[in-house]
Amino acid sequence: MKRFVEVLSDKTSLITKAQEIMVSKMETAIKAKDYCSIALAGGGTPKPLYESLANQNLPWDKIHIFWGDERYVPADHLDSNQLMARQAWLDKVAIPDENIHPMTINNESPEQDAANHERELREFFGVASVEFPVFDLILLGIGDDGHTASLFPNTDVLQETEKAIAVGDKVGQPRITFTVPLINQADCVLFLVAGANKRDALDQIFSSDADDNAYPARLIKPQGELWWLLDETAGKFFKNNDLSLTS
Repeated sequence: MKRFVEVLSDKTSLITKAQEIMVSKMETAIKAKDYCSIALAGGGTPKPLYESLANQNLPWDKIHIFWGDERYVPADHLDSNQLMARQAWLDKVAIPDENIHPMTINNESPEQDAANHERELREFFGVASVEFPVFDLILLGIGDDGHTASLFPNTDVLQETEKAIAVGDKVGQPRITFTVPLINQADCVLFLVAGANKRDALDQIFSSDADDNAYPARLIKPQGELWWLLDETAGKFFKNNDLSLTS
């Protein structure tokens, strides 16, 4: 794993850097195999990134969009990660409908919907049940409790080793989520983190001896590149440390 940590002066600079990385990864993947697979994050931090990407001239027919997690709500619900990305980005560009692969909530049960999406994922990537798909790029954020995707502290899903898609739990609220082993197969994982409220969690995530189950973002160690982009309010701790260097 190659880890990169950069502290940007503000959120605008963070979004600019994230866009540069995303476009570069898209171009590299498309050149190598004629398509690029990206998993999106929810939350407020990546929304301006999506809005910015909507203004780019990219080969949309070669880009396939997935989501790293989804709240257990309909696609048109205001809390839906899919809805946010569509409104900010996907509905504004000429990306084919078949290139968008949401975590469909059919209300059969969270477990069944997770299994359905895993089957769709494996069919797209052409991998068997004993393998994990390899994404070109997975976008992630963190909560102030150290969770990422819907991998919440001290929940059962953190121990999942066989499934690519599983059910996460936030105080009794089910979520559909990528699992740790799926995320860790990615060629590149990009964390976007903004705000002073993330400092304590970052301190623990980068600590040498904190509890992985208490701060699940610590479990993310992809076989490719791991990028942490932080705005200055989130990354103040790192200004006086060597963590801004490649490791």
